Amino acid sequence: MAHDSGEPNSSEERGPRQSAGSRQPHRPRQLADRPWPEVSRPVVCLPFGSIEQHGPHLPLDTDTAVATAVAQRLAGRLAAAGTDVVMAPPVAYGSSGEHEHFAGTVSIGRDALEVLLLEYGRSACRWAEKLVIVNGHGGNVDVLTAAVPRLVHEGRDVAWLGCVPEAPDGDDGGAPLDAHAGRVETSLMLHLQPERVHLDRAEPGNTEPLRALLPELRRGGVAGVAANGILGDPRGASAAEGERLLSAMVEAAWRDYVAWTPTASGRLVA
Repeated sequence: MAHDSGEPNSSEERGPRQSAGSRQPHRPRQLADRPWPEVSRPVVCLPFGSIEQHGPHLPLDTDTAVATAVAQRLAGRLAAAGTDVVMAPPVAYGSSGEHEHFAGTVSIGRDALEVLLLEYGRSACRWAEKLVIVNGHGGNVDVLTAAVPRLVHEGRDVAWLGCVPEAPDGDDGGAPLDAHAGRVETSLMLHLQPERVHLDRAEPGNTEPLRALLPELRRGGVAGVAANGILGDPRGASAAEGERLLSAMVEAAWRDYVAWTPTASGRLVA
């Protein structure tokens, strides 16, 4: 998961009492459900995740589940605003080489993933108005920053968004955003799919700041710094916190999409 700080935007879109993450979103059409004559020229919303270990307590598709939830709610708001938008089936495999010491991880690598995104964008943009990729895995960022600007250079309207949470409430103004399978992702999954979270197995991992761990991570992967695969501490996670985090992610995604001001890397930033 790519973590950045972001403040939720209080707008009329949210309504007076319900947050974007808590209310039932307007359900956008699924691309896979449409017969071809009904496709027209929609905005395509593509979740982009991974299949990789998330500690002993979270499912392998955590990044994909979070990206899909954010994309679904973003697309729902677009649909409610009158935009012709479709939810594409997610790209569920990513670049996850740093997790390959753990069973279940399937990484297709940066080169293959870049080709996949390039060909996806070239094909979809033959009929789609826009392609917006909602990324839930930090290991995919290098691929996005290579593929998306190339698609734009070729004349296609493509951009990407990160899943951007705010820090959960806690002492000293909020707990730090952990890097992997810690409190943030555990809270999100407790909100989204609690039946898939093994909270009795949740335990602290390596809680050192990610910047301090990077040299060893590059040498030995996540297993070299955390035997249980966790970079952070899932203790204190809750569904209520996950709801707030998801709401902040959706608000940030909505704000960035509406502004549609991609950076040189192709990322939408308001």
